[in-house]
Amino acid sequence: MTRWKSARVTLLGATAMVLLTGCASLGTSTDGATNRILGWKSALGSGTVSSYAEFDAGGTPRALGVAFSARALDGLPTGGSDRHHCFDRNKDGIVDLATECVHQYERVIPLPDAVARRVDIPFTWVLLNWNPLGHIPPGVYDVPHFDVHFYMAPIEDVFALESGPCGPEFIRCDLFEVARRPLPVNYMHPDFKDVGAAVPAMGNHLIDMTGPEFSKQPFTRTWIYGTYDGKVTFYEEMVTRAFLLGKPSTCFPIKSPPAVGVRGFYPTVSCLRHDARTGEYTVSMEKFVLRETQPPATR
Repeated sequence: MTRWKSARVTLLGATAMVLLTGCASLGTSTDGATNRILGWKSALGSGTVSSYAEFDAGGTPRALGVAFSARALDGLPTGGSDRHHCFDRNKDGIVDLATECVHQYERVIPLPDAVARRVDIPFTWVLLNWNPLGHIPPGVYDVPHFDVHFYMAPIEDVFALESGPCGPEFIRCDLFEVARRPLPVNYMHPDFKDVGAAVPAMGNHLIDMTGPEFSKQPFTRTWIYGTYDGKVTFYEEMVTRAFLLGKPSTCFPIKSPPAVGVRGFYPTVSCLRHDARTGEYTVSMEKFVLRETQPPATR
């Protein structure tokens, strides 16, 4: 992403810290039962959610994920908005919370320092969104679900993507155009398409149009890639609350792009699990492979 002027970065950094309110750093503490390095923790529902990482003996990441405590899926908001992203669309001087705010609740959850300080791991933080009513398109993703974004772009750049009048998700018009700049063809799997889903404080979303939810099957979970300014900025697992409550223990292959623009370890599967012993739910990226940078392909 394009770097922003220093004054703007400072302001946005402060905004990000506001979003971190209620979060706590767990530093480099380790869960002995799972050999898990814990990151940041935030209140969620009637419980908590935290980031974590696991490594093999050689230092290769084995898992990067978020862990929902046993009660985190209880007591979640059933409607409304955290009011972080609103825009006076009809220009009447009043923001209507029902129609002019994004209906979601977000948490900024940095990954453990052992991840963020590694130059060979492109992912540094998680943006977790709870969508109590789902979101567009209607009849597909309009059920209660979580968006788990694993970001490569800096926090201050992401939160510089302001609300505005353009696109179905109402982002600032100039940012909408930048967000939709195409990727080099070798940096994205061909099943993923741009549907104009550029969102404030996220970026554009490329959707797998071959997913079962587009074949009249109920949406349970899906994989999404995020982009901005012709670059991949996040990997995303989107999963319904109902699917997690079904106590899954499964992994799904990630449709990886033929090439990457940044050298580092990238996941090949996305995993959703429930621990019967602790009641914990996890959403994680796993089976990482080291990929070397390849030049962009011309169309």
